[in-house]
Amino acid sequence: MAHERVLIVEDELTQITLLDGVITRAGFTSEKAMSGAEAVKRLLDQTLPKVDVVLLDLMMPGMNGIEVLESIRPKHPNLPVVMLTAHSSINTVVDAMRAGANDFIVKPASAERIRTAIEASLKTSALVGEIPMSGQMRGTTDTAGFESLVGTSPAMQKAVKLARKAASANIPVLIEGESGVGKEVFARAIHAASDRKDTPFVAVNCGAIPENLVESILFGHEKGAFTGATERRIGKFQEANGGTLFLDEVGELPLDVQVKLLRAIQEKEIDPVGGKQSIRVDIRIVSATNRNLANLVAEGAFREDLYYRLNVFPILLPPLRDRRADIPALTEHFLTQISKMEGVPRRKITPDVQSLLSSYDWPGNIRQLQNALFRAVILSDGETLSQSDFPHLMGQPLPMPTQAVEPVHFGRAAPHVEIMPQGGAILVLHGADGHIKPLAELEAEIIRLTLLKYDGRMAEVARRLGIGRSTLYRKVAEYGLGELDKGHLI
Repeated sequence: MAHERVLIVEDELTQITLLDGVITRAGFTSEKAMSGAEAVKRLLDQTLPKVDVVLLDLMMPGMNGIEVLESIRPKHPNLPVVMLTAHSSINTVVDAMRAGANDFIVKPASAERIRTAIEASLKTSALVGEIPMSGQMRGTTDTAGFESLVGTSPAMQKAVKLARKAASANIPVLIEGESGVGKEVFARAIHAASDRKDTPFVAVNCGAIPENLVESILFGHEKGAFTGATERRIGKFQEANGGTLFLDEVGELPLDVQVKLLRAIQEKEIDPVGGKQSIRVDIRIVSATNRNLANLVAEGAFREDLYYRLNVFPILLPPLRDRRADIPALTEHFLTQISKMEGVPRRKITPDVQSLLSSYDWPGNIRQLQNALFRAVILSDGETLSQSDFPHLMGQPLPMPTQAVEPVHFGRAAPHVEIMPQGGAILVLHGADGHIKPLAELEAEIIRLTLLKYDGRMAEVARRLGIGRSTLYRKVAEYGLGELDKGHLI
């Protein structure tokens, strides 16, 4: 009998009761949350039992399903989430999948459909798990250097050139980039190419540590220092002594810990929790973040003096969508690696699959590509992968042509906006009556224009407009911008 825990996130009591019955009869443990905020709080609380699958309603008051996904994905990148909704349009499916949903169920659904979705999600989760990002390298050891990195695109080579320079000096390095671009891979390559290559490389994800344990994990603690400290433990700084300490997601550190991190860097010594004397350490700091630390400094969420200590040598890693030329090589590398890891025949791909992979925007970057290929290989029946093995990638528009033969017009709802072949745009402020159009109408046209310009890439559109993704999703729904002509979907 299965004991996996399924969290139902649904605001309607009737639906919760029905889903609870289906889940418990299938042999799973059921848990319930009646709002998005309650679900996020539950999933981010690491003191509670692990949740194996989430059944998440898309439309809820307050925090909707997409906002829930955006909140939990940084801490739970591989937690299976099955989206539930009464709306079955292709745009709804695409929005849910882009936000990180693993499956999609239209309500009302049969008990068999729900049970099958849960079992498939559990199977995929068990098979894929968290594939180490070192898989981007051709080698499998921590000592693989820059020559082992996959990719020859200009954006990749620029980043590698900077990283090589960083490796030759013993200064702090700050690696910036979106989640999944391979920041730890670069950190390991910098370590392997430095004069510390034969010393420890210790990685710690600052965003995954419970706040009350951050100081203890980084600096260690003495026996009896706090409740539960039954023995002395050394921290990550001491583990990395003589080598390199990689602080991933350093922007997530609490302010009080930032003070102690700054002292450790400046004085080259640490103070274990409950300790009576400082301990000298010799380490090189390489940190990484997917957030804008300068903005966090301006908001008072990150210390300015620590920022300048860490940001001595910044390196910005490009997202995968900006290095599409590397996708074929990465695909071939991962297919070979997965074959060796799982002991299965090496899968081949068809040209249309390669075209699909190269045109997809990969919001989760290299990690998402790696996991997508892993999932396809494990769940496919044949030796050649087809587009049907990547259902979660279908529906994304192909990149717009670099040249257009005529202006591309929006649909009937926005006759006053057009994109010219050169990419310029004209936004008409006056309506047919000669008066300035309402602000909401102008806002809708601006959003529509931006969606088309950036091929419906919601993260990029939100960034260009200077608004949050959840706000963008809400406005897209509010203004009915679900579909553009020319086959472009958001």
